[in-house]
Amino acid sequence: MKRFFALTGVLLMLITLALSGCGGAPKEGSKEKTNKAAENKPVQFKLAHATWVGYGPLYIAKEKGLFEKYGIAPELVVIEDESQYAGAMASGQIQALGNVVDREVIHFAKGTAETFVFAMDESAGGDGIVAKKEITKVEDLKGATVGLDKSTTSYFFFLSILEKHGLKEDDVKIQEMSAGDAGAAFVAGKLDAAVTWEPWLTNASQRQGGHVLANSKEYPHTIVDVITMRQDFLKEHPAAATGLTKAWFEAIDFYRQNPDEGNEIMAKALGLKKEEIADMAKGVIFLGKEENLAFFNKDGDNTIYKLVERAGKFWQEKGIITEQLNPDQLIDTTYVKEAAK
Repeated sequence: MKRFFALTGVLLMLITLALSGCGGAPKEGSKEKTNKAAENKPVQFKLAHATWVGYGPLYIAKEKGLFEKYGIAPELVVIEDESQYAGAMASGQIQALGNVVDREVIHFAKGTAETFVFAMDESAGGDGIVAKKEITKVEDLKGATVGLDKSTTSYFFFLSILEKHGLKEDDVKIQEMSAGDAGAAFVAGKLDAAVTWEPWLTNASQRQGGHVLANSKEYPHTIVDVITMRQDFLKEHPAAATGLTKAWFEAIDFYRQNPDEGNEIMAKALGLKKEEIADMAKGVIFLGKEENLAFFNKDGDNTIYKLVERAGKFWQEKGIITEQLNPDQLIDTTYVKEAAK
């Protein structure tokens, strides 16, 4: 019996030592390793966008390992329908979204707790108004029948142009339709003018006397895409927002130095031909570090603060939102400033 208990004691001691050596009784050092492993794990989140060249550099960042470099692992999700990606953002199914400023002003005002992190691109000739021969200046639109899509940024773009030329929405007759349908209807002679984008800006000349009356290059800082993130995600992962911003800045630098390779990467990711991407890119300005530092600045007339104020004013006047918007609740300059260091 004594021999049995003695052997049992030895066995128990050996088992205890073995367990302690294999993690059965974790040491302080192993806890530190676990914590470090958790810290080094890339932050995962979903980032949605529609098919548009302005969002293409996200795929350059992915292809060139820039997400991994800055400790993030965003899943890039293509959602074409605004109601779907707005709903996904509001419900937390996605944590980040690439979209145009004026539309996100609406989503924020209607209750989506989000923050503008950095600017991606701005339309610089890719959007415009096509008109018949008799309409030679914006003021001539008074009384004209204009096709446009009120559910897109085309509406905000059009209203911005009208205001700058002393016209109101009531001065024109709007027929609601998609930008593509508006372009086609104009070429077919069914409209006096249309708010649309390429290829319909180029195709306007297919109608005798048809021409581009105004384009987004002439009205800068109006159609601007931004990355917006849910505020609960930002609170938990602020470094991920800074990392995404840094990755974007480096992707833009790469594209500027290697446009042909950049177009190839974006075309493959967006399911388009390289030539199509190159042509689309002519109508946008990609916003890198310096442009973001200037845009995310409270001083000046051409800043994101002024654009958000203007969009908020428009949508409040149209009854789309009910209260005056405070840009400080939607914009945070922290991430651009940190990423630019």
